[in-house]
Amino acid sequence: MKKLFLLLATAAATTGMLQAQNPVIRNQFSADPTARVFNGKVYIYPSHDIPSPVKHLKEWFCMADYHVFTSTNLTHWTDLGVILSQNEIPWVQPDSYSMWAPECVYKNEKYYFYFPSTPKGEGRRGFNIGVATADNPEGPFTPEAEPIKGISGIDPCVLVDTDGEAYIYWSGRGMSVAKLKPNMKELASEPIQVQGLPEGFKEGPYVFKRNGKYYFTFPWVQDKTENLAYAMGDSPMGPFTFKGIIMDESPVGCWTNHHSITEYNGQWYLFYHHNDYSPNFDKNRSVRIDSLFFNTDGTIKKVKPTLRGVGMTDAHSKIQLDRYSAISPYGVSIDYLDPTDTFQGWQILFHRTDTWAVYNNVDFGTAPVKQLKARVRSEKGGTITLQTIGDKGVTIAVLSVKPTGQWAEISTSVRNAPKGVQSLKTILTGEHPVAVDWISFE
Repeated sequence: MKKLFLLLATAAATTGMLQAQNPVIRNQFSADPTARVFNGKVYIYPSHDIPSPVKHLKEWFCMADYHVFTSTNLTHWTDLGVILSQNEIPWVQPDSYSMWAPECVYKNEKYYFYFPSTPKGEGRRGFNIGVATADNPEGPFTPEAEPIKGISGIDPCVLVDTDGEAYIYWSGRGMSVAKLKPNMKELASEPIQVQGLPEGFKEGPYVFKRNGKYYFTFPWVQDKTENLAYAMGDSPMGPFTFKGIIMDESPVGCWTNHHSITEYNGQWYLFYHHNDYSPNFDKNRSVRIDSLFFNTDGTIKKVKPTLRGVGMTDAHSKIQLDRYSAISPYGVSIDYLDPTDTFQGWQILFHRTDTWAVYNNVDFGTAPVKQLKARVRSEKGGTITLQTIGDKGVTIAVLSVKPTGQWAEISTSVRNAPKGVQSLKTILTGEHPVAVDWISFE
């Protein structure tokens, strides 16, 4: 486990509120995130990996329904619950567990949710793509009685262009595109193969428009596992010119990646997945977010995956130091709090004196904090020091941990109360190792 997280570092279900940092969905497995901005909020429509209840899918992808998640700050995510499940859809094979990567767009004062699944009578082989509609982005969604005619494949993506025309893209025997009729439920043109892409296995198309250019992005097996790649063109139906890699393949062998790219409040973000909560089985994935940037010529800068993720963290919330933005090159490791229940999250272990971890973008606001609280553990007792970093970095607090093999919540007074947005540096200043679950300020 320590090796796994150090490699990541170098690569640098109930309704409820989920906290910041990667992965962002922490109450269930989630994958293939389509992120859309509706009514000033960000909505994530992912697929939902589950441990298979049927034998033939024990070692494969197993998905029975879809949830939707929303946020206004990319930090706190609310699970709005199930919006569609497999046995609600007339054309889907019952209990096929094939509700794979979805999509949602807005047009004609309606929300259109697209999804692939196995049709009845196919013996659990092959996929069609269906559509469900709603008056609100969180549903309820009503599925059509039949899938979209003329499409056989997975991973639907729909682009509603600036002129109002809509196009649907999908994968399966190559990458295909067709124009949609105004009703968003039928094809208005014959499907064509997308031209200009590199050789090799490709899936999960996601297409967006920026500054008059069309970006065709996709997972691609260039070597052994999927990276994220892209091409650019002047037309929504291509041809496209291959440009390069958005994100390298997983350093620990997670075979799939699947993504979307969305602008929110002037910043672009890459939504993708990794097997954070399931390191030994990469068919159970979890959604992540990292910032994405463009070069002056419109090409995309490569994104390095992080544990810290995006968004501002309130100093009064539980700050998960294991989701660090920087870490000392030795003497610190990350492990699960409970390897038998990975959804409990992680701990950070400081093994040697003067080792450290930095956590950025902590908002202290304007009212001075008075107390540091932490959940910690140390066999022999130890000391950790918290500082702000930068030209005016100061010591915030020094926390002495008593010898105990058990987790304990302890507190100490704040020496110098920071204000505004700060980056925190946590340093092991004592002689003995200390493990930290979280810290918080009051």
